[in-house]
Amino acid sequence: MRIDSYLDVLCPWCFIGQRRLMTALAGLPGSAQVELRWRSFELDPQRSRIPGRSAAAEMADPDWWGSDAPARIARIRALGAAEGLELNLHLARPVNTFDAHRLIQLATARGHANELVASLLHAYHTEGRDVADPQVLESIGTAAGLPRAEVRAVLAGDAYGDAVRADERHAAERGVTGVPTLVIDGGPPIPGIQPATTLLALLRDALDHTAGSPTTRP
Repeated sequence: MRIDSYLDVLCPWCFIGQRRLMTALAGLPGSAQVELRWRSFELDPQRSRIPGRSAAAEMADPDWWGSDAPARIARIRALGAAEGLELNLHLARPVNTFDAHRLIQLATARGHANELVASLLHAYHTEGRDVADPQVLESIGTAAGLPRAEVRAVLAGDAYGDAVRADERHAAERGVTGVPTLVIDGGPPIPGIQPATTLLALLRDALDHTAGSPTTRP
């Protein structure tokens, strides 16, 4: 079974969705063969690399949630807490995530994507770290198991930029319009924010379908 999970580091729902997806995957049989691929999806490709206002402050803008922001932020925090996550939207300051996505592509190539994605989401949403800062990304990347020299080389150049853009093109072709979104075995996009129990049921159904496919029978 192949799972393509589209996300952006800036999205608090992606932090919650990532935790729920990993919980669902842990509920599958140990014999299940699952390939999870984290796919790039920039929510705001034109955003500055320089941190500005906090996410909470932006959400309080009249053209976003306005006066509803405190209640909505409280709900996000509560849903995160239910998953064991701390979402500090008053600390998180949105920035351009292109380099963070390039680093995820490197981590995918080196077999450390799960660790890096979890670390990036925690660093941004819980600690309020600047995920556009090369030094911060280097620290997060090496802590996730990536070779420091490779991380530095990627961040100093443009490696994996084409892979990020390819993911975003494929997202458009698949009808992915937001994050978190899952595509299971090339099927239609489904919301990745669903409860872990719902995701587990979907994954079990997909495994059953794969097992019953003529192409998978001995």
